[in-house]
Amino acid sequence: MQDNATEVTAAGIARLAGVGRAAVSNWRRRHADFPKPVGGTETSPSFALAEVEAWLRKQGKLAEVPLRERVWQQLAGHPGGPVTALVHAGCVLLLIHDRPTVWLDVSAGSDARMAAMLPDALEQVLVPRFGPTPDRRVHQRRDAAGAGAVNSAPSAPAVHLPAGPELLPSAPLLRGAAELAAELGARQTFEFLLGRHLDANPRQYTLTPAELARLMAELAGPARTVLDPACGTGALLRAVETGPDQELYGQDSAPELAALTALRIALHARVAVCAAVGDSLRAEAYPELRADAVLCHPPFNERNWGHDELAYDPRWEYGFPARTESELAWVQHALARLRDGGTAVLLMPPAAASRRSGRRIRADLLRRGALRAVVALPVGAAPPYNIPLHLWVLRRPDRTPAHPEVLLADTGRFATGGRGGPDWQAVRDAVLDAWCAFAREGRCEERPGLARSVPVIELLDDDVDLAPARHLPPPAAPDGARQLTAVRERLGETLRLTADLTPPPADSAQPARWPLTTVGELARGGALVMRTGGSGGHARVAVLTDHDVLAGTAPSGTLPESDDEAVLTEPGDVVVPVLGGGSVARVIDDATAGAALGRNLVLLRPDSTALDPWFVAGFLRGTANNRQASSYASTATRLDVRRLQLPRLPLDEQRRYGERFRALDEFERALRHAGRLGEQLVRGMYDGLTDGTVAPG
Repeated sequence: MQDNATEVTAAGIARLAGVGRAAVSNWRRRHADFPKPVGGTETSPSFALAEVEAWLRKQGKLAEVPLRERVWQQLAGHPGGPVTALVHAGCVLLLIHDRPTVWLDVSAGSDARMAAMLPDALEQVLVPRFGPTPDRRVHQRRDAAGAGAVNSAPSAPAVHLPAGPELLPSAPLLRGAAELAAELGARQTFEFLLGRHLDANPRQYTLTPAELARLMAELAGPARTVLDPACGTGALLRAVETGPDQELYGQDSAPELAALTALRIALHARVAVCAAVGDSLRAEAYPELRADAVLCHPPFNERNWGHDELAYDPRWEYGFPARTESELAWVQHALARLRDGGTAVLLMPPAAASRRSGRRIRADLLRRGALRAVVALPVGAAPPYNIPLHLWVLRRPDRTPAHPEVLLADTGRFATGGRGGPDWQAVRDAVLDAWCAFAREGRCEERPGLARSVPVIELLDDDVDLAPARHLPPPAAPDGARQLTAVRERLGETLRLTADLTPPPADSAQPARWPLTTVGELARGGALVMRTGGSGGHARVAVLTDHDVLAGTAPSGTLPESDDEAVLTEPGDVVVPVLGGGSVARVIDDATAGAALGRNLVLLRPDSTALDPWFVAGFLRGTANNRQASSYASTATRLDVRRLQLPRLPLDEQRRYGERFRALDEFERALRHAGRLGEQLVRGMYDGLTDGTVAPG
């Protein structure tokens, strides 16, 4: 079968050839023999991958498609969808990993022969690695224990054994994946394809970052049997340190995620993998399991979690969760699947620690010694990245402690504000040090602002609020006065610099009558290039947002992965926000260059032989200029950058103005810095006077 079944978009063609999307559009217009679309839409057509490769080679624009890119395009354009392609590729990669000689025999010959032989070959690998399917396992338990001994509904098998006709369209992909596995290894090939798919579809999946998964697995400790009842893409089970005779159990309501998890773990380690499809709350696959550890990143804020039909479920040992407390249902499900003394670690929204509707369950978890620790993570640790999520560490109590305590920790200080998330090494060290001491002694030494073991009796009030920040003493600041002195000195230096940068007295002059032009006319004439910020892109770089431009700060945003081309800034570009009604324009310097342009921003790239960037930015900030170019028809003021005006001046005269505008920009930045230092000094003085670390005088 030809590879024409695999389709590729214009963005994919651009990736293959190493060019921008504009070049692909030009090829389509200029070359009559360019492949015709075979699918997609009029605005976003798709093309046959084999035809595109042949055309690129014929034109000398591509000597050979990179292997990784070819395999990815075969997967992304698979007729059955990328998830089906991933499952087929994962099954074959597992065959290559476990029985390479069988794959060599099966793959010899035509695609039709390979597709016909693969099901029998895959069965030899899938059954030994995954064991009997969950529905067979339930029937086996019924046969052993008597009819009616198991009341759970049978769950669907995670990995469906594909038939020959299903595999035939995947033949080119499977051969390419095998070729890539010879270069990278079967496990690394699957991780590459899965990671690329997740990056390309960020809104479809809620991911658990690898560093967070590692921390959760370390908190759970060594375990022979581990369950993840909402396994997603398998990040938590993959983080478990594997050993002999280990069993890993996963379940997810999304069939594709359960299958991907099973294949991912099977390729990762030679352990017994049991994965099932189904909602763990409504139809759990392992009702008789008593695991050593449960790791879980449950769905947050679900109203339809089974409140009505599960009212009398025996798992609610600590109280029936309210409809709004789906997370507490997952907590009790995890505890029910633990052996006595087993540990569960769950990622939780911060509201679960303080909502009044869950206070009775939280109180019972504390009284009976089931809840052992609540750890507040830094902002940016996991999606949603703007919320500081919590980790709950629980143990199934084998006895009720006489004087129970709970560990509360707050690692918010380790947030970095960068795209890589928090300082994970600092988070890990702080959390594990406190947890190991607490697990060993039943309490830990107080660390102001970071960790404290709190007697349960102190928390059993009307709210049972477990938010760590509410119960931790503020960080100790023995040298607070010295730090404030340093801030005061920096403020003094900045104010002196501000005085030096203060513009000289203005000379009076008559209003100028320059000939004017507009940004739109300059763009049409080629004196500058005008680009608009997008909402997505392939580039994984920091994003300059409109807030960054208005505040004069470093790029801080992110863009979702998409087929759009990100607009990257260069030194000398002028960036203008189009919303808000402010007169602002920013000249890009070397430190900001390379950032992607965010939404609601327009970039102007002046021709250096015709326009001075500081001259352009300065005149664009004129109040009257902005007023005449703005639209007030809606609730938000919107700037039409094309209507902004510039005087027609010789380049030397532009540079004279540009130097003055640059000096004003330095003065403005110094004022901002002085304001931030002043706020820091004032806040520090208030805090120092109120906590006693600073004397009143």
